Amino acid sequence: MDSNILQHFRKDEEPLISQLSDYIMQVENEYRPILTHFLNPREQYIAQSLIHKNQDVKVSFSGGYENAERKRAIFYPSYYEVQDDDFNLELIMIKYPVKFTSLTHGQILGTLANSGLDREVIGDIIEQNDTWQFLCEKEVSDYFRLQIDRVGKIKVRLEDAPLDEIVVPELNWQEKMVTSSSLRIDSLVSVTFNISRESSKNLIKAEKVQLNWMTVARPDYEVKYGDILSIRGYGRLRIDDLLGITRKDKLRIRVSVLEKNN
Repeated sequence: MDSNILQHFRKDEEPLISQLSDYIMQVENEYRPILTHFLNPREQYIAQSLIHKNQDVKVSFSGGYENAERKRAIFYPSYYEVQDDDFNLELIMIKYPVKFTSLTHGQILGTLANSGLDREVIGDIIEQNDTWQFLCEKEVSDYFRLQIDRVGKIKVRLEDAPLDEIVVPELNWQEKMVTSSSLRIDSLVSVTFNISRESSKNLIKAEKVQLNWMTVARPDYEVKYGDILSIRGYGRLRIDDLLGITRKDKLRIRVSVLEKNN
């Protein structure tokens, strides 16, 4: 693999880069589209970066609705016209006794994650007015419907639904400009949520911070464009742009914040 490409990404991102690069080569050699599993925003950025100067291969993304976080990517020859059906998405409705109980995102994700299938086949889990849905790859929708009849102790029934019945979640992301001495996770969490650096480190050490949906244990781990941090008890933080350096040699960073009460 080209070392000039790898130098722009993290060491632990190399397997994904290798896989996506192989997909691009397949498209070039076989003249056919290649569909990926669901990618988080950082992974989507990597996919887009890999075909940046490629005139023969394009990439498109879909997660079922415009502002979806998790999306499938399709690499395709430049002459190919991508259709919505090419993404093989299935919308699943979670039926439950809404008058007597309630569900949470964490409960649903835990149930899906423990079903025996990888997270990469699951898209966004969405809710509006106590209506819960999730997206998945069409190939595994039957498996979920047959295997899952409870979320925690709550009896549920999963039903396929047409994509035009998707409930678009109302997420109030707030744009914010912050300055930080570095791109370290502990520093970004500290300046964004206005807590001490020590408190930020303690959250990370207590495994209450996730980077792109994976628990991170190192306070000195550096974030990059497109990363999403989830901080238990505080909310979520997305890295939208790196804007340069201030006169005091601090980094100017544009972020979006989703407070916990949203």
